[in-house]
Amino acid sequence: MPYPLNDAIKRDMRMSASPEFIAYVRDQFTPLGNLEDGSFFGGFAFKYSSKQFAMIMGNTLYFCVNDESRIKYKRLGMEPFSYVTKKGRIQVNKYYSAPEELFEDQEKLIEWANEAIESAYSA
Repeated sequence: MPYPLNDAIKRDMRMSASPEFIAYVRDQFTPLGNLEDGSFFGGFAFKYSSKQFAMIMGNTLYFCVNDESRIKYKRLGMEPFSYVTKKGRIQVNKYYSAPEELFEDQEKLIEWANEAIESAYSA
């Protein structure tokens, strides 16, 4: 059953990840096996064998990308993780937002997660 991405879930990017969304993503990642996860700087990280491959910031799931996989994300119009400092907006091109359609198909979500795990190890 897809997670309802209603207005309450689509919060301002500056807000911390909701516990409900974290629990939902954690549940969707169950087929990946025993993952490590935890909070950091208002967000939430998912690790596979100590390598961070995904994070949730502001209730958006971001996957780790490499030079090859980044092309797919850009082609789909996905955005890199970014944040604002006193000096301006910083883009973190190592993490791109996951397409919302993935939440409608757990098998596809796991495919993308596995690609993100590979990207984390190739970086």
